[in-house]
Amino acid sequence: MAFGPAAGLVLVDALTSEPSLQGYHLLPSVRGDLLAKLGRLAEAHAEFERAASLTRNARERALLLERAATCAHGRLPPQPR
Repeated sequence: MAFGPAAGLVLVDALTSEPSLQGYHLLPSVRGDLLAKLGRLAEAHAEFERAASLTRNARERALLLERAATCAHGRLPPQPR
């Protein structure tokens, strides 16, 4: 992320209109991460919840809901390893 989360968000937002990515859970997950880094926690919370609703993997869903809950409590979610 050489140019920062705001520049990354612009790029990711350009992908949201791509029909083949509409149901791809990682797109809202990345948006949530960038929004959290920008301190826009309410928006990040919504994106993490949306990502969780799109995945079929239980572990990914749990992780995304955990990140959403962290944002809902006004804290930055831990960065994935």
